[in-house]
Amino acid sequence: MNIAVDAKTITPQGVPGPERPPTQAHVIGSDSEALDIARRLASAFRAGASERDRHAVRPLAELDTFSQSGLWSINVPRAYGGPEVSYRTLVQVIAIIAAADPAIAQIAQNHLGIVAAIRTVSDDAQRRLLFEEVLRGTRFGNAFSERGTQRAGDFRTRFTDEGDHVVVRGEKFYATGALLAHRVPIVAVDDEGRAWYAIAERDAPGLTVIDDWSSFGQRGTASGTVLIADVRVPKTHLVPAWKGYEAPSANGAVFQIIQAAIDAGIGREALDDTIRFVREKARPWIDSGQEHASDDPYTIQAIGDLTIRQHAAEALLDRAGLVLDAAVARPDADSVAAAQLAVAEAKVLTTEVALAAANKLFELSGTRSTLGAENLDRHWRNARTHTLHDPVRWKYAIIGNHALNGVNPPRHAWS
Repeated sequence: MNIAVDAKTITPQGVPGPERPPTQAHVIGSDSEALDIARRLASAFRAGASERDRHAVRPLAELDTFSQSGLWSINVPRAYGGPEVSYRTLVQVIAIIAAADPAIAQIAQNHLGIVAAIRTVSDDAQRRLLFEEVLRGTRFGNAFSERGTQRAGDFRTRFTDEGDHVVVRGEKFYATGALLAHRVPIVAVDDEGRAWYAIAERDAPGLTVIDDWSSFGQRGTASGTVLIADVRVPKTHLVPAWKGYEAPSANGAVFQIIQAAIDAGIGREALDDTIRFVREKARPWIDSGQEHASDDPYTIQAIGDLTIRQHAAEALLDRAGLVLDAAVARPDADSVAAAQLAVAEAKVLTTEVALAAANKLFELSGTRSTLGAENLDRHWRNARTHTLHDPVRWKYAIIGNHALNGVNPPRHAWS
């Protein structure tokens, strides 16, 4: 017997949050230690990355290892017990992890951005409280973006003031990291239209995280839906996000440079896999007169071109990290604009080379590289999905308008 069910009567089923690890997270002591740990973890994460992508596996064990390693607290200020590594180092860490598994790297992205925002906008008491949680190993997810609004920065999610706490109501999507987080920062607006981060417990009553991410790329991020039905958040965990863009701050550039680092990692791995496949499995074209595909002069030229572009993208990313460090240390209109522009330049090239390398892989490797057993299309799927975070065509406009007319970039999380 067939039974018709009205879709409106079906209650979406949420997924319980993860348990917190039983031990305190490691606190990293130096920039060099952060890079060493990132390389070690990347080696372990790479081994299962293809299968996790193939089956859309949620990387809980890997995330526990990642956050317990100390890499999720590397931008906590020294004044609050953190490592405060340079952003130049932080983006190298993210690129290293992203090369191994870009979904895992992306899950850390908003957490690190929130840590940067807390440093900028919170008072001393709130910093101490929240940074202590981060140093223990607490993972922040995100519930920022919404579907159906006119623009990306428009929010219908609101909160009401209830004395010592607020009550939040709304619905979110693209909630990268929320599924496997310990706390979920929710962007909600007050009666004046100002945006705040209401940092809720992952299993708070009324907070439902739905595992409905169906994108063809970045599958492991589980960037799906969050339903927020009268979720109570203490004011100790209500962070005034709006202050980060009221005056010059590097907050937007921090969020953006981590995006660029993820794309740099995807491009690097796609190029490395192309080189490996051409050396080991590809056949030379019949007219080349060569015994090995790696001796084909046109293939050699194409690999040379991609290598130069990848190195150029990484060099711009490194430069952007240095400029960002200067803006974080001394934020003013000029230093923040310089950071935004440097990050925009890096984002243009990291986007373009990630897509180019992931696409060129198949042209140079041949039809065999498209077989499902190889799963090499994951590089293109991940690059194409992640680089849609914001339109890189607008980066050209920002850079050009500054060069021609001296106009500084707008101040928001996408700039």
